[in-house]
Amino acid sequence: MTYSHFERLSALDGSFLGIEDGVSHMHIGSVALFEKGPFRTADDGVDIERICRMMEAELHRVPRYRQRLLQTPIFGQPVWVDDHHFNLGYHIRHTHLPRPGDDRQLKRLAARLMSQELDRGKPLWEMWVVEGLEHDRFAIITKVHHCMIDGVGSVQLTGAMLRPTAEVRDPVDPPPPWIPRPVPSSLALVAAELAHRIATPVKTLASAALAMVRPWEALSGLRDMTASVAATLGTGIHSASPTPLNTDIGPHRRFDWTIADLEALKDVRTRHGGTVNDVVLSVLAGAMRTYLRRRGLDPDALDFRVMVPVNVRDAGSREHVGNRVAMMVVRLPLDERDPVKRLQRTVVETWRVKRSRQAAGTQMIESLSDATIPAIMVQFANLTALARPYNVVTTNVPGPPIPVYVAGARLLECYPLVPLFANQALGVALFSYAGKLHWGFNADWDALPDLHELVQSVEREIAVLTEGEGEEARPRAPLATHGRPSRHAAPRSRRAAVATAAPATKRAPGRSVKRSPLTVASGTSGMSPLDGRTIGIAATSSTSRRTSTPGITRTSATPPAVSSKSPTGVA
Repeated sequence: MTYSHFERLSALDGSFLGIEDGVSHMHIGSVALFEKGPFRTADDGVDIERICRMMEAELHRVPRYRQRLLQTPIFGQPVWVDDHHFNLGYHIRHTHLPRPGDDRQLKRLAARLMSQELDRGKPLWEMWVVEGLEHDRFAIITKVHHCMIDGVGSVQLTGAMLRPTAEVRDPVDPPPPWIPRPVPSSLALVAAELAHRIATPVKTLASAALAMVRPWEALSGLRDMTASVAATLGTGIHSASPTPLNTDIGPHRRFDWTIADLEALKDVRTRHGGTVNDVVLSVLAGAMRTYLRRRGLDPDALDFRVMVPVNVRDAGSREHVGNRVAMMVVRLPLDERDPVKRLQRTVVETWRVKRSRQAAGTQMIESLSDATIPAIMVQFANLTALARPYNVVTTNVPGPPIPVYVAGARLLECYPLVPLFANQALGVALFSYAGKLHWGFNADWDALPDLHELVQSVEREIAVLTEGEGEEARPRAPLATHGRPSRHAAPRSRRAAVATAAPATKRAPGRSVKRSPLTVASGTSGMSPLDGRTIGIAATSSTSRRTSTPGITRTSATPPAVSSKSPTGVA
């Protein structure tokens, strides 16, 4: 038999292909800002050839980035095969802003790039190197299809270039030669898929035989499985409240961001109880209360929910490329006016949801789809969008707690992006790095022309909890829009102008801090900084980490304790 190689997509990985429809683009992404440093060219540009050489030297670590999709005849099951026409120059692209480019222009550029779907005839990723930025910086905008990776897997490529020291060093050894493996014939693909589906009933009979030997154990497992699936399906029986965030979306995007002091949020957790994740969700609840009230809704009457994907990788699947996620839906207390009481209620709600086994239920549905018909997962996702069990997706990606570098160029900031599903006009993603928490807001162009007002509301809520500033808003630069200045952009105050003009290095102090226990988060920090080699940095995914450290995925016999103290000046 002629040798060939292919890898079958899981039901969850394939569902991201089935969901994508020309409007809901299923790529995850990020905007990372770097010091220009050693990448500066004689004409004050960026050495794109050097970046390409560094990427090529690390590409063998992530074979998926040289693979393309192929459909199995008859069944339609997608598989990965090596791309015999792979060209790194197609995937790494070079562009620039008119000098001096500011953050507003960079946001507009990122929004335009994220509005375009990836070409399914090629490996499903792009990397855009952007020069022309003010304050001696350049940016890297990444796009990777969600069927390839989740937040944990997304650290592998970009993270392979990052180091914990500012040593300026290019790869010494040439990359190993890459020889694409033969693509299977249509007959081989059909035979393999048929064998996979025939094997399922055999495995089912084997499981039934085992259940006859241990009936009580089997009944206990069946009871747990039924409870988990019921908890998952139960979230969609009663829809979340309709809001302006839940409407038909188009293909065009807006992208905005803000940054917060992670240590200050951890101080809030220490003073008032809960976890950093609870603080993040509480901030989002307060911001949504303000934003939706401005849109004419009564927040006291809303059943507003967020979907928090959960990373379910275990030690055996840590190196697996693809998605290992489950879903958890959390109700936010928008009806609570007091920010500290809102945090306390969020703590109790996240504890309750974890106890409900929602995440385990989505795993069961995925396993059923993998074992029978992969389209079940796609239909489940489509029905979920119609039922509207949640209003917004929010995810958090933990990054390195210390500054990291690419050949001596320091990573300054990194803003993640989560894709928009049907009837979901907003996605919120976060990334923790070097003592800062970076918020990325991906929104539909038409549904949220006032996205900057939501970002301002988030900033106000953070100020209330961390600085006791009450309802006074902290000034910020006007919103970056997709293609033209927004008529809704906030006026540029003198304080905001000074903040914008400040060097980016002032915004991300390069001191070592303890890693945050962000457990709504996805991703990994890669290898330890102590090994002197790899520190992970990721495009975001809608995944979060399950861990025994404090976080919303922690379970206990009783609800976590919360404090009743309120910050000075807060009602």
